[in-house]
Amino acid sequence: MKRSTLRGFPNLQAFLKALRRKGELRVVRRSVSPVLEISRLTDEESKSPGGGRALFFERVEGSPFPAATNLFGSMKRITLALGVDRLDELGERVRDLLTLSPPRTLRQALRLVCPALSVARCLPRRRRGRAPCQEVVRTGKDVDLSLLPVLQCWPGDGGRFITLPLVITKSLETGRRNMGMYRMQVFDRCSTGMHWHVHKDGAHFFQEYARADRRMPVAVAVGADPATIYAATAPLPLNVDELMLAGFLRNRSVPLVKALTVDLEVPAEAEFVLEGYVVPGELRREGPFGDHTGYYSLADDYPVFHVTAVTHRRSPVYCTTVVGPPPMEDGYLGLATERLFLPLLQTALPEIHDYWLPWEGCFHNLVIAAIDKAYPGHAQKVMHALWGQGQMSFAKGVVVVDRDVPLHDPRRLVTELLERFDPLTDVTSAQGILDVLDHAAPAPGFGAKIGIDLTRRLPGEPPRSVPDRVGTPLSMEEAATTLRKDVPGVIEVRTYEAGDPSAEAETAGRLAFLRVERNAAKDRAWYAERISKTLDPERRIYLILFDEDADLSQGSRLAWKLLNNVDPQRDMRWHGRCAVVDACRKTPADGHEREWPEELSFP
Repeated sequence: MKRSTLRGFPNLQAFLKALRRKGELRVVRRSVSPVLEISRLTDEESKSPGGGRALFFERVEGSPFPAATNLFGSMKRITLALGVDRLDELGERVRDLLTLSPPRTLRQALRLVCPALSVARCLPRRRRGRAPCQEVVRTGKDVDLSLLPVLQCWPGDGGRFITLPLVITKSLETGRRNMGMYRMQVFDRCSTGMHWHVHKDGAHFFQEYARADRRMPVAVAVGADPATIYAATAPLPLNVDELMLAGFLRNRSVPLVKALTVDLEVPAEAEFVLEGYVVPGELRREGPFGDHTGYYSLADDYPVFHVTAVTHRRSPVYCTTVVGPPPMEDGYLGLATERLFLPLLQTALPEIHDYWLPWEGCFHNLVIAAIDKAYPGHAQKVMHALWGQGQMSFAKGVVVVDRDVPLHDPRRLVTELLERFDPLTDVTSAQGILDVLDHAAPAPGFGAKIGIDLTRRLPGEPPRSVPDRVGTPLSMEEAATTLRKDVPGVIEVRTYEAGDPSAEAETAGRLAFLRVERNAAKDRAWYAERISKTLDPERRIYLILFDEDADLSQGSRLAWKLLNNVDPQRDMRWHGRCAVVDACRKTPADGHEREWPEELSFP
């Protein structure tokens, strides 16, 4: 069968060979440490133009196995991994299945044969006997996780973490399988943490075992074919098998084999498989961990995974990833999810023309949706509908624009904001669940949300108010002079000019970034009030406060700080037509009682 028909790769090592042939794999032959050194090299490569290359470390200190990182960290590699030329092809394949209609003629019926066969090929299949993932078997006292080249990624991590595990569990009540990706801190030679959040399917199944007071069997594959690795990250509904998604992407089933010590099936072509169990009621402190938000997720108590067997290929490759401040490898995996799930989202919300989750928002802080607006309040309807859609419910901010606005042009989007946004009419506030990793919310996993309507007004909607003086754009010189003179603690002011606001602009606002020094005697509310009173309240000005160590010339990094560090209810203040947004670190003096995590960096 031709490569174009099958799509993808049968296993990780076939993918690595393809990367090498295409010049997308950089081989590091010198000995490297799994503690910080590999992650530092990976971070540098991830942030090089275009995502750099995948890295293959032939010699890892303390381990007989090589390691590979940044495998999916570029458009070239993520499309190659998923067997497409463009990521939009993923959504197009899904749309083809969703739009199938009952046949009316024999010819139409024959046309349905190929899609039907394609769906049948998606189903995972059981393989008899031993598989490549079981060529070497270690059980009992021979289990030793220290042989694996597990990384400590960031200096403040609580230990070494398996960062790209495919965690396989099964519902006690229905027998349905789930495969998710939850980091695992290695505690000793035969146990790890199992970091599944309360909203995740693995945690849902675990609660079934806890209610029955039974230990839960778990299997973990480390290193598999690219489609299967990706599928473990996909936000599928509960009880939808991720291995079926992997089969759909590969256009062929994922072969499975029975695990040796637990009643679960595992990918037969995996590099490593860890088998074991989790006991309800047994918790252990896990973390901190340098997470995909670019901040440390704080230490907390999580279940313990006891390893009963480690099986692997004769010459396996340890597959891992490093997450942190964007851009990094996980951003490309998230982009694949964005493109794949658009048609599914459109089945519930057909008015959505397209959407974008900028990686500065870490895929849960901001959703920008372009819609075909048809009636008054349509934008608000879309906001609330998105907050009710699966993992889209974690979104802290939703911005709705018209269909003709190019979503992937940040400058154009900022121009839309400055020329349209009216805080008196365009803000929708809500409360709901948030990602557990959202550190800005006053409470873990729950807090304020904000929707912003930037669509054109239709008859029946309240008009946007127009300021009395749209006048001369706020210049850096006058802003710096006024604010430095009248507001102690303002270190630097920069304005952002997007487009050329004209008389036709609805609001003609201006955007300014400020670096503000930390003063224990003055909280951020004081700064916000003092700044807004200093400037003309009839001028539509949006000011964003950053800590004194921020670099106001780095737009993408400022957007990342803004989207991570703001609670919409506490940190956004309106004074007339002037808005002040506090994107600084928070302390109890700012009304934030939770511990504020540190940003990730290497010394």
